[in-house]
Amino acid sequence: MTQLIVTPDSAGITDVPGFEAAGVPCDIRDKNDLKRLDLALLFSLRPCTAAGTFTTNAVKAAPVLLCQENLAEGGPFHGIIANSGNANACTGPEGLKDAHVTAQRAAGSLNLKAGSFFVCSTGRIGQPMPMPKLLKGLERAVTEKGRTPAHGKKAADAILTSDTKAKTVTVSFTYDGKKHVVAGIAKGAGMIQPNMATMLAFLATDFSVPRSFLQKTLTEAVSGTFNCITVDGDMSTNDTVLMLANGHSGVSVGDKSPRELRVLFAEAVWKVCEALAEKIVSDGEKITKVVELKISGAASVQDAEKVARAIGNSLLVKSSWFGEDPNWGRLADAAGYSGAKLVEAKLDIAYNDTPAMTAGKPHPELKPKWKEIVKAKRFTIAINLHLGKATYRLLASDLTDGYVNYNKSE
Repeated sequence: MTQLIVTPDSAGITDVPGFEAAGVPCDIRDKNDLKRLDLALLFSLRPCTAAGTFTTNAVKAAPVLLCQENLAEGGPFHGIIANSGNANACTGPEGLKDAHVTAQRAAGSLNLKAGSFFVCSTGRIGQPMPMPKLLKGLERAVTEKGRTPAHGKKAADAILTSDTKAKTVTVSFTYDGKKHVVAGIAKGAGMIQPNMATMLAFLATDFSVPRSFLQKTLTEAVSGTFNCITVDGDMSTNDTVLMLANGHSGVSVGDKSPRELRVLFAEAVWKVCEALAEKIVSDGEKITKVVELKISGAASVQDAEKVARAIGNSLLVKSSWFGEDPNWGRLADAAGYSGAKLVEAKLDIAYNDTPAMTAGKPHPELKPKWKEIVKAKRFTIAINLHLGKATYRLLASDLTDGYVNYNKSE
């Protein structure tokens, strides 16, 4: 049985054969800081197929519009340029022009077509992009790009905003005597709520993958990972997940490939997305808790998700988690107003494996156990509606005074 090898905190994209990366400082935040990396370049000399998923916000940043336009044209693609410190959102026609110029400049310096580069941005909304700084940094990134782990780690650092650490992971496996790799990097810490989060995530693989199969695989993975996390319930203008496949291995995976290979590839993509999503929640702005919400017994998946999101985004619930108070009444309340079909007399609530309510009846004698459980940095809340077979899992975080202080101004 072929096993997947998961390497957390890896070099990221440069673990994939044929990919280069760079991370350089541009002072995009205009703070006279030439030490903070804020522009990343990911590059494959070999042409790639690509897939992407994007925010469903009606207000979409200029780079999102450009990425969607490029994907529709079908490629081939060679890389991604991503900056932090400025979202290039709500910037009108000039913002879209700036995104196009960025792609054109990168492509021109590498003798490639402009449409072969994606552009992504993250940071403050509503400010013009400081293009002279960005383009100067882009020239440097093209010159300094390389394949070493250090290059990969710099690229992962360059896309961070309020994150406290870089987010990288590499998954590899051997098939038919050849090693294959799927790797990724991400950023995200605040304004985290599907679809997807305030997040950028970039994946790469050395497989050759037809566009439709790559899109299907990525969409399924994103649906069950990045779209199942919440920190504060806000949805960004810039959410983007992109995946590039450069075919460096000489092996293709698609609809007509052996089932074992298709399953292994899909699992590898899923594990990369899952690991990055977990890192995003765990690095939520000033959080102290990560809570896994496991909803079961719902009449439909939609109902299970409604319950999970009502609880995971409730300010009262999140505040009680921060206070280490097992106030399960707030859980029942949120489930009740979620809009899901629910019968109180059938409702079960448990902290880890310790019941708080069974068939609508509380267990006050177990309060000492609940209190001990919620002191942990991570715990699980299981809720069974006993109305069907549908389930849903959501990773959420607490709400802290540190989060409020951090976000009350910039």
